[in-house]
Amino acid sequence: MNGNLRVGNLFGIPFYVNPSWFLVLALGTLWFSEQFQIFSSLGAIAPWLLGFTTALLLFASVLAHELGHSFVAMRQGIGVNSITLFLFGGLAMLEKEAEKPLQALWVAIAGPLVSVGLFAVFTLIRLALPLPTPAAAMLYLLASINLVLALFNMIPGMPLDGGNVLKALVWKFTGNPNKGLLYASRVGQVFGWLAITVGLLAVLGITQYGSFWTLLIGWFLLQNAGRSAQSAQVQETLDGYTARDAVIPNSPIVQADLNLREFANNYVIGNQTWRQFLVTDAEGKLLGAIAVDRLRQIPTSVWPETPISQLVEPVDTDTIINADTSLLEIVKRIEQDKTPQLTVVDHENIAVGLLEKASIVRFLGQQAQSKDKEKLEEAVEVLPQS
Repeated sequence: MNGNLRVGNLFGIPFYVNPSWFLVLALGTLWFSEQFQIFSSLGAIAPWLLGFTTALLLFASVLAHELGHSFVAMRQGIGVNSITLFLFGGLAMLEKEAEKPLQALWVAIAGPLVSVGLFAVFTLIRLALPLPTPAAAMLYLLASINLVLALFNMIPGMPLDGGNVLKALVWKFTGNPNKGLLYASRVGQVFGWLAITVGLLAVLGITQYGSFWTLLIGWFLLQNAGRSAQSAQVQETLDGYTARDAVIPNSPIVQADLNLREFANNYVIGNQTWRQFLVTDAEGKLLGAIAVDRLRQIPTSVWPETPISQLVEPVDTDTIINADTSLLEIVKRIEQDKTPQLTVVDHENIAVGLLEKASIVRFLGQQAQSKDKEKLEEAVEVLPQS
């Protein structure tokens, strides 16, 4: 999974660690250990152990933050594909989006609420218990960072939680989730450029504010917000077209009154493109499908007397869609169910043709007069599912 290391399951959710996490663990251990150097009585090794423990507890806090998102999503019937810890924190991958804006709002805000809760818990423990000074210092650090984590994540721009909150609010007031995503993505790009500028000025020594990490965070925000904006634009485009628009040209459709000899001569021999054909009655209504390999089961001597209707098999109803279904809904279904091909019919069960992701990408390319099919396909695949 993109080079991530699977380390187990959490409440049935696959848990991964990106290799970049080990770098941050090492840097975190180094930074935290320096904070404990003021306790000279601890010796040389203890500050490092305390720093390592603090770094692990911090990542446990990040994990709790992501579990907050996950549990609320699961309460809404949304599956969680995985949780991954990486360079800039954590990421919970959901199977699909929430169906309503208020549900999306609760999923988005759950993580920051967990971080605020951890801030309160660590603070209360530090104030209520007579802890050794190093332990109290550790709790102070963890409480402070969890508060900063909550506040940072509430910046109203994608891909941060605050961006998802903004998206949900715009979705609620406009009734259009695509507008919410696009607006939140644009705000995220603004914050990304701002962080890059501040970080670059700090690296060049022009200002004391920011650091190289600010520059990296800005780049992270800008890249991901850009992908979200691209996704929003693709969704808006897809929502304007239907399955009928993007069916495969000259889809393999034959009538049931053909005999096997006619079918083989007119459609199979010399045609290596299709190994299965949709079968319709005289009115064009879908009866089922016939696989080319079924011809081998019938002696060629009786092909002229055998109608193809004898070899027709039913089409899986889960792969049949109405021609008026929006391409946006279809793409999300293809990505979620991993359905390679769909059969398109109209409201009277008239067979319109076959539809697959490649034909959708090709159709979009034709509409945009774009030759960059790979870019379009990538855009389709980044449609948000969380």
